[in-house]
Amino acid sequence: MMKITQRAELPKGREWAIRAAAVLLSIVFAGTVIAALGFDPIKVFAQIVNGSVGSQMRLNQTILKAIPLTITSMGILVAFKMKFWNIGGEGQIMMGAMGATYAALHLPPDLPPTAMLAMLAAASVICGGAWAFIPAYFKAKFGTNETIFTLMMNYIAIKWVTYLQYDLWKDPGSLGFPRIAAFPPSAVLPKLFGIHVGWIVAVLSVVLVYIFVNHTKKGYEVTVIGESVETARYAGMNIKHVMIAAMLVSGGLCGLTGMVQASAVEKTLTYSLSANYGFTAIITTWLGRLSAPAVAIVCFAFAMLIQGGAYLQIALLIPASVAEMIQGIILFFVLGSEFFIQYRVSFSRRAARGVA
Repeated sequence: MMKITQRAELPKGREWAIRAAAVLLSIVFAGTVIAALGFDPIKVFAQIVNGSVGSQMRLNQTILKAIPLTITSMGILVAFKMKFWNIGGEGQIMMGAMGATYAALHLPPDLPPTAMLAMLAAASVICGGAWAFIPAYFKAKFGTNETIFTLMMNYIAIKWVTYLQYDLWKDPGSLGFPRIAAFPPSAVLPKLFGIHVGWIVAVLSVVLVYIFVNHTKKGYEVTVIGESVETARYAGMNIKHVMIAAMLVSGGLCGLTGMVQASAVEKTLTYSLSANYGFTAIITTWLGRLSAPAVAIVCFAFAMLIQGGAYLQIALLIPASVAEMIQGIILFFVLGSEFFIQYRVSFSRRAARGVA
């Protein structure tokens, strides 16, 4: 008989030993699958590392992928900290990008870049926060299921932006091509050390979220509510108010990702701008155990996996599906390790009783 029981809190050393074993097993299993497909596992894994950090250009590409993932993960972390399962990062990114685009195309293009970019950032935070406010309000007022609510709002946001791109905001000068006008130069994020300054935004988001969660009254309330709603209620905390405030912060950070992507990468608004960062951030946030510094490290590691997987297609002519399969295997094992950290699996043999 198999029995699953809740573990007492494990020592930190043992937790990390389990995670390290999971990573090692994932590499062994992924290597076995790669070998079965006729490729050299050692060469494949070497090319993943080489493709992600093997040159300055590849490292830059890895950082570019880590930037939106980190900012979005910080937003998701704030919501998850109070066990509000915000699955709506994709939609909040899109609405943030929409707000930034509206500001970029309607503000005077000759504004100083600092003022212009500040306005874009404010618009993205407001729009992303407003989009997250809707499910937070319904959760606080009517007790709706936030997982389904935020998930469905992703598709509404994406379809709305698609409508803007193909109709309402379509550039008259695009010769019939469905695209929105490009941002003016003052609305484009500048570069620093060869990478757009979104990396500074990502670093600041990690620092600010860490301070918010660990060193502010509101962050303390978020943590207490996440651990025990009854304790928070007994302590006199306004749970509905804290829930809405936390989601405004969460959605605002996800919306800021939209501004960074629209301004620095796309330089316009497109319906594919979110690039699944909202969903991927759920995984990285969970793997980082809701700790801002740990989540940032996981985001960079995951960006390496994405960039290295893309490089495999060029270096070894490996199909994209194989690279995605490697990512899936590694994630399966790493996420599975969290189960064994929280639960104990034991086996017992039930004695057979004979009847005379």
